[in-house]
Amino acid sequence: MMSFRSRWHALLGGVLLPLAGVPACAQSVWLIGESHDQPAHQQAAADTVRHLAEGRRLQALVLEMADSGRSTAGLPRDIAESEVRRVLSWQEQAWPWERYGPLVMAAVRAGVPVLGGNRPRAWLRGEMRDAQWDTAVPAGARAHLADAVRAGHCGLLPESQVPAMVRMQVARDRSLAEAVMQAADKARPAAVVVLHAGAQHASRVAGVPVHLQALAPELQLRSIGFIARGQDLAEVDQAGFDELQAVDVVPEPDHCAQLRARGMPPAASTP
Repeated sequence: MMSFRSRWHALLGGVLLPLAGVPACAQSVWLIGESHDQPAHQQAAADTVRHLAEGRRLQALVLEMADSGRSTAGLPRDIAESEVRRVLSWQEQAWPWERYGPLVMAAVRAGVPVLGGNRPRAWLRGEMRDAQWDTAVPAGARAHLADAVRAGHCGLLPESQVPAMVRMQVARDRSLAEAVMQAADKARPAAVVVLHAGAQHASRVAGVPVHLQALAPELQLRSIGFIARGQDLAEVDQAGFDELQAVDVVPEPDHCAQLRARGMPPAASTP
């Protein structure tokens, strides 16, 4: 097992480059885990997508930000952005196009399909009641997700609601994994499928990689997170990622203070 420092990736203008010792094999999946409030994370992901597209290695871009079943496959490269948003049924309030548009269009302009991977919202209430998700991941992964749900709701979520929120997260991870598997099917040699999602989804500890390792162990996975430029590695939880990319960050709003002021957590938010 390589140490974290030996796995630290090379950077060229902020673009991720292949690691020494990591094979550029067919059906590789790069899972990029962002913080939704950090524009530099979306910018870095767009740079990575462009880099792969220029090298003719990009097979598909799978997004948490669009529902499963949505796809730009077959659209012309010069299509208007408004039409791309319509096809993906883009939710502007949740995912500002100003941030995510360059990432999406980097793939579209390269003639590479963008696939939605998230569970449609209309399904989520049923998923929260579905006990099958309680055994869909190992107990350790489920416990990690429960802690993440509690932290994501600033300790304000009633404990009785935690299992339902964990089920929803697991269902979303499974949906993203299935979209990745679909995109990777019959991939050409050296092709890469990129998944862009929240950091918890991309984590090897309890996210999409857990599902892919069980469902499609032949896939070569590369989990990528972010770190503030100049931040001490000792301050970072490195366990979930193979690599971290250093980027400039902006101060994030104090969501917990906002929630405490309201006296209640949001009804259906996840990490």
